[in-house]
Amino acid sequence: MQKSILFVIVLVISFSLNAQENKVKSDIKLVVDTFFKGLHKGDSTLMASTLHKNIKIQTTSSMRGPNGFLQTDSRKKLLTAIANKNPEHMYLEKLLSYDIKVDGNIASVWTPYEFYFNSNFSHCGANSFQLFKENEQWKIIYLVDMRRRDNCNALVDKK
Repeated sequence: MQKSILFVIVLVISFSLNAQENKVKSDIKLVVDTFFKGLHKGDSTLMASTLHKNIKIQTTSSMRGPNGFLQTDSRKKLLTAIANKNPEHMYLEKLLSYDIKVDGNIASVWTPYEFYFNSNFSHCGANSFQLFKENEQWKIIYLVDMRRRDNCNALVDKK
């Protein structure tokens, strides 16, 4: 009888911990989704709500030669570009998957993507988001993305 009670207690605790982990990952995914909702709508205020005030933003690409490049941008430059986006230009970054890892108040999100400009394929790559939980809110503290035009169908991890 005691073994049965112990088993039920362990089972309940296990389900509870799994539910908490799923809730945390859901909250983190919502931040990333909100970031892209702002991008797609050209809404810099919505996008800014996901970004930490000291975010670091970088882009790398293989589209400009074999050595690629690494470009660093500021929060202000990103938000200004979104705020000044031509309303006739449509951006669609189609996220192919999410790989979310969490430890305490830090999280990492890996999102392979395909990018379309005015419904035409532009490039593919992956985003790497680092988030920090401050005052009960997850904020993006670091974002780096890779851009390329080749091997795009190899992006999704075939698990």
